[in-house]
Amino acid sequence: MIKKIITTACIMALSCTIACAEVSNEAKLQYNRGVDLYRLGQFEQAADAFKKAIAIDANYIDAYYNLGVVLEQMNENDAALGVFKQIIVRKPSDYEAVYNAASLSARMGQVENAKQYLSIIPQTSPIIPKAQALAASMNTDLQTIKKDFAAKVSAVKPKIPQSNGNYTNISSPTGITTDKNGNLYIASFGSNSITKITPAGARSVFVKSPKLNGPIDIASDSNGNIYAANYNADNVVKITPAGTITQLLGNVKKPYCLHIADGMLFVSSQGTNTVVRYKL
Repeated sequence: MIKKIITTACIMALSCTIACAEVSNEAKLQYNRGVDLYRLGQFEQAADAFKKAIAIDANYIDAYYNLGVVLEQMNENDAALGVFKQIIVRKPSDYEAVYNAASLSARMGQVENAKQYLSIIPQTSPIIPKAQALAASMNTDLQTIKKDFAAKVSAVKPKIPQSNGNYTNISSPTGITTDKNGNLYIASFGSNSITKITPAGARSVFVKSPKLNGPIDIASDSNGNIYAANYNADNVVKITPAGTITQLLGNVKKPYCLHIADGMLFVSSQGTNTVVRYKL
């Protein structure tokens, strides 16, 4: 089933929801056109409209989702799977997309891939009954799948080199964090950037943007998102694994240190002598 249409009121209203406000009107119009065409059974034209919405806004999750559903209706399973993978990269917590990727993989005979997708879905997700049914169709259950893949991940998880050494030529390094894959992230206060170093030592600029303004500390969550305390901008930003930056907290005077625990983000504010607590 495709995601619902966005009403004209949502497009034109001055007081829109946050989700609505993040998408341009032009992208929404193409999205709504795609929904209308889908309802008329004009799948190729609907797919084209959703692609145009994505071309306007590369992070339009609902447009990706509907495109995947339409491609699946057209029996273009490879293309549909590719679209759902794009959603997972941009929003790892979209478990509907994860389930659809698992279902498509199973249908295409890619059983191990299907199980790997199912292993991502948490027990608290509303999609769990469907995930359990899909697991049963592969002669297993979700608990077994999760246990098997946890063991595999533990066995092959890349690790930071276990030796003394230096990472050199990093401009004004400040905050440091790692992700679950063993990648190291280093904030550069002076160059407004974050450097990424893999366990193998490959170095790249993860992000460099005007939205970073004196990043003095960084932290990471279990989904691979990075959070940066912008000391010069008085805010905290969230950076997705794809590198998309959005403001998470504004008006935090001189944010300095970040810490994440139990789904909560803690931010020390030097400008107000306080620590901010924020639920992620």
